[in-house]
Amino acid sequence: MEETIKIFIYIHAFFGGLGLITGLGSIIVKKGSKPHKVMGKLFSIGMITSSLIIIPISWMPNHQNILLFLIGLFTIYLVISGNQILTFKLKSKKAAKPIDKIISGSMLSLSVLMILFGAYGLMKVNDLNYLLFIFFGGFGLLVTIKDFIFYKNIIIGKNEWLRNHVGKMIGAFIASVTAFLVAGLGIWNLFAWTLPTILGTVYILYWKRKLKPKKVEKH
Repeated sequence: MEETIKIFIYIHAFFGGLGLITGLGSIIVKKGSKPHKVMGKLFSIGMITSSLIIIPISWMPNHQNILLFLIGLFTIYLVISGNQILTFKLKSKKAAKPIDKIISGSMLSLSVLMILFGAYGLMKVNDLNYLLFIFFGGFGLLVTIKDFIFYKNIIIGKNEWLRNHVGKMIGAFIASVTAFLVAGLGIWNLFAWTLPTILGTVYILYWKRKLKPKKVEKH
C-alpha cells in the first residue's frame, strides 16, 4: 500500500511541476496569444490532476496533511471556475447557466462547512490546524459570494469576465507555489506563507486595474 501511495505522490509531483512551469509561462507570455492558451490548458491539466491525487492521500496514515487537502480543494475550484468564466466572453451568453451556479454553489457550501468545522474544532481541541479551515473557508465564502454578485451583474463591463478569469487563475498559481514551498520544500515560515500571496495579489490588482473599463466622460 505504501509503495502505491509513493507512486501516486510522484505522479502528483510531476503534474504539480507541470502546473508550476506552465503557470509561470502563461504569466510571462502575451495574454490571449496562442502560447498563453496552450500553457493555460497545460496549467489547468497539471493543477487539477495534481490536486485530485493529493486530496485522498492527504488523509491517509503517515501522509496526513490538512494544508495540502485544503489547497487541493481550492485549486480545483479556482481552475475550474477560472476556465468556466471564459464562457461569458460569448456575446450570446446573457446569464449564468446552471453549471456556473453549481460550481460556485458547491464551493460556497464547502466553505460554510469548513468554517463550522474549524470553529467547532477550536472549541473542542486547542489545535491551530483548525484555524486553517476557518481561514480557507472564509476565503472561499468571500470568492463565491463575489461569483454570485457577478452572475447578477454580468453587464458590469465588457472585461469583467476577463478580470475574474485572471484573478482566479493567478489565485490557483499562488496556491500551487505556496504548497510547493511549504509542503514540498518544507519551508514552514512567514516568508513561504506570505510572499507568494503578496506578489500574486499585487499582480492581480495590476491586471484588474488595467482591464477595468474606462469611464466615458459626458459632455
